Amino acid sequence: MNPGVSETSPAPADPAQPAPPREAEDHRPLARAVRAVSLVTLVSRVAGLVRNVVVARIFGDTAVGSAFAAAFQTPNMFRRLFGEGALSAAFIPAYTAARRDDERAGDGAEGRPRRADALATFTMVALGTATTALTALIEVVLLALLLFMDHSADRALSLKLIMVMLPFMPLICAAAILAGMLQVHGRFAWSSSGPLVLNAFVVSAGVYFIATGTVGGEVTAYALAAATTLSGLTQVLFFLRLLRPHVRWSRAFASARAEAGVMLRRFVPVAVGMGTIQLNAFMDMLIAMWPVWIGPTVLGRVYPLDGASNAILFNTQQIYQFPLGVFGIAVATAVFPLLARHAHHAEDFALTLRRGLRLSLLIGLPASVGLVLVRHDITGVLYGHGNNSFSAEGVARAALVLGAFAPGVWAYSLNHVLTRAFYAHGDTRTPMLVSIAMVGLNLVLNVTLIWPLREAGLALATTITATLQCLVLARLARRLTGGRAVADAAVLDAGGRVALAAAVMCTAVLATQWALGQRDSWWWQLLRVGCAAGAGGAVFFAAAGAIRVRELGWLLGSRR
Repeated sequence: MNPGVSETSPAPADPAQPAPPREAEDHRPLARAVRAVSLVTLVSRVAGLVRNVVVARIFGDTAVGSAFAAAFQTPNMFRRLFGEGALSAAFIPAYTAARRDDERAGDGAEGRPRRADALATFTMVALGTATTALTALIEVVLLALLLFMDHSADRALSLKLIMVMLPFMPLICAAAILAGMLQVHGRFAWSSSGPLVLNAFVVSAGVYFIATGTVGGEVTAYALAAATTLSGLTQVLFFLRLLRPHVRWSRAFASARAEAGVMLRRFVPVAVGMGTIQLNAFMDMLIAMWPVWIGPTVLGRVYPLDGASNAILFNTQQIYQFPLGVFGIAVATAVFPLLARHAHHAEDFALTLRRGLRLSLLIGLPASVGLVLVRHDITGVLYGHGNNSFSAEGVARAALVLGAFAPGVWAYSLNHVLTRAFYAHGDTRTPMLVSIAMVGLNLVLNVTLIWPLREAGLALATTITATLQCLVLARLARRLTGGRAVADAAVLDAGGRVALAAAVMCTAVLATQWALGQRDSWWWQLLRVGCAAGAGGAVFFAAAGAIRVRELGWLLGSRR
């Protein structure tokens, strides 16, 4: 063995051979991370879909179902703001930088980076204090409303369910930050496993009530709310156990003072931007819950939505969020630490961002097309044909909502990647301003489109604003890449090839549906969905391989 070259060292480059292209080298870490996150997220999303089907079979498209959905949405809005949103976006780059600086300086006994540990401890203490105080304040306000105001039975149930489920908020926010730490330490699969715990708790409780015939009542709703809250505590304890080899919690915050200051300065504008988004989500919920919380009229006119609207909207959202969560958010989750790592090298940053966009388009475009084509059958299979399921009208309304949400799946996916590109650069102001503008537009579209389209108007407004947001962020992202276009020739070529493969897939799905015909039975709709999805997926991958969609090879780990 040559003593000058270790067994783990790369072989010297042959000057006669051209250097391998950067593209052949750099996509592999991102693709591996995407596969790890997607695999666990796929299992989680399947379990989440099972959870929603179980809940829908328990409550149907009723006011109780809408009340439970609103109670479940309330703590999750704060999770998106504090856990997976603003604080996570500010924390991950700061934590990554602290670990890198500690490793360079050799700080920390037994390889434990002291400043990173202090920053992690500071973040968890601050987050726990703030979210617990906020939870206590909201609980007091809700209790006062219940004691000193007259309420209908449906409104009172909705407020009580929110009170039971609200402690889930500080727990799930803490779990989200702990998951971010796991991502920085390369534990992508485990960091995505938290929803599995939530789904296991709710599904187990729900199946028990279905098996015993106790469905549709208030006791069942309270039990499922309690199971949700208990799952949050379980996630926190589980993630703390996984982080033991990587983090030493410390009371010494002084060493992380600089990092904490940078993190907080980034957090405020992101919180404002994310706060507007969550305000928009709350307004969507308020619009859907208006008949339950306020009444059946508005300004003297009969309101276009009813007590079932929020249940229909919430359960249908879970269908389009399935491909988004399995792959779109997985790409963004995996690409964020890589973008933070390359933030000071414009060329590597641009390459990483473009690969994230290309991988998002690979699934986002065919998912948008496919969900539009199977919307009637899939809503019928998941939520129809049961004694306590959606009514026939509810299923038809859900199909219309899905048809309005689905065309934006590709845009939702790209927005997650583009937003994290700004956060990785420490630019939290630009996404904030864009989100504020989009919230204003979305609210105008909401109150306009619900009159002709009912719940589908809320979905269509979301799709329109998400598409516009994607275009604006992509244009503004040039400043992050040294003036280089984000959608360069490679991105446009990839998008065109994926769109062509999706068009071929569309033909196959339509032909399959035509051949099977239409019958009004659960088994036949299940057959149509299975055959259409199977034929469409096979044809898409075959077409993608035939026209050489390179991103497919990245995703599958091909060395070609």
